[in-house]
Amino acid sequence: MDIITRLENVPVTKFHYRLLVITGLGWMFDAMDTGIIAFVLPTLATVWGLTSTQVGYIGSIGLVGMALGAVLSGSMADRFGRKKVFSATLVMYSVATGLCGLAWNFESLLLFRFLVGFGLGGQLPVAVTLVSEYAPPTARGRFVVLLESFWGIGWLVAALISYLVIPSYGWNIAFFIGALPALYVFKVWKSVPESIPYLLGKGKVKEAHDLVSKLEESAGIKPAASIIAPENKDITPAVFADLWKTQFIKRTIMLWILWFGIVYSYYGIFTWLPSLMVGQGYTVIKTFEYVLVMTLAQLPGYFAAAYLVDRIGRKATLSGFLAACAVCAYFFGQGGNAATVLWWGSMMSFFNLGAWGVVYTYTPELYPTKVRAYGSGWAAAVGRIGGILAPTVVGYMIAENDGFNNVFMMFTIVMLGVAVIVWLLGEETKGKSLQEISS
Repeated sequence: MDIITRLENVPVTKFHYRLLVITGLGWMFDAMDTGIIAFVLPTLATVWGLTSTQVGYIGSIGLVGMALGAVLSGSMADRFGRKKVFSATLVMYSVATGLCGLAWNFESLLLFRFLVGFGLGGQLPVAVTLVSEYAPPTARGRFVVLLESFWGIGWLVAALISYLVIPSYGWNIAFFIGALPALYVFKVWKSVPESIPYLLGKGKVKEAHDLVSKLEESAGIKPAASIIAPENKDITPAVFADLWKTQFIKRTIMLWILWFGIVYSYYGIFTWLPSLMVGQGYTVIKTFEYVLVMTLAQLPGYFAAAYLVDRIGRKATLSGFLAACAVCAYFFGQGGNAATVLWWGSMMSFFNLGAWGVVYTYTPELYPTKVRAYGSGWAAAVGRIGGILAPTVVGYMIAENDGFNNVFMMFTIVMLGVAVIVWLLGEETKGKSLQEISS
């Protein structure tokens, strides 16, 4: 039995949950630093006298950094290891977030937000690749969705920081708090193991065998006496053309459309949400309260997706959540009283973030070890293009008559279109090993 097969035969143990929590906390800090800007913008727009177009640029510039970070970190993770890149990007985005608190004008904030985005975009595909490569096939979907659920916790933390800190102490302090996760790198470096497929790809067979043996012992399984490496030992670096080979071309097209659509919708909606609600006449404090409730609704969305993804499959869960989110966005855009806005906003958060959990489960499953982080990074990078466009497009649209309604009509159409593409082009990967799926 080769090392990868042995790894996939190890049942879920405390190790898997510990890895989930450690990487998940890094993911939470990632989301916290992403979310803080959304809550700072309404105050910053008033203090600095920013136009809606400038606010849109601030929302977009981080996504430019995320696009570049996603591509470069995926390649670096396949070359230098998941653990090293995870740690480096954690430090980068945390320090850059702290620098945002020192920004003295619009241009300096743009520069610092670009650096934040570069680090954030670099960490996400690496973290999900690491968790997916350790989780057993029967539990992989659930584990990756649970990893993504830490994103909701991070946005909740950002909302709480903003609600409690910004009104009393100013927007700078919120950014300074966002720099604290840099200290977490010491825990990551000490506790996170390197990826087994990565070690094998680099010829470090003995190191991979020792790691798997420890996992087997912790699960009450007698470790194998002999060391058998998988047959495929292709360690040449991944290149762009690999994503367009015959067996991957449909997967790549589907993933790129999926990522573009879901990132476009997410950052277009949630980066602007506090500002949009202030524009509808709600006070800053009341807006923070409503968005806090909507953010809380993200968590059960993740848990529902985690339950369904290994039962009814990736395609059905993802398509269904995207379509439901589209319906909620439509009704949210119709406005109404506070209770109606709060209900549809909460349901929109529920389905959107549940879909995100499945996206992060699904993406690395569709590529082999050699290009897994690289392919995931490229898909995420294409998604960031959508994220770059969305805040700016919304900034222009809200200046028009009935802009609020038109913005959410646009997001309804985008998400419905993506749901159809996933259903038509997606391949089901539920319960299959990574070798079986991506060969």
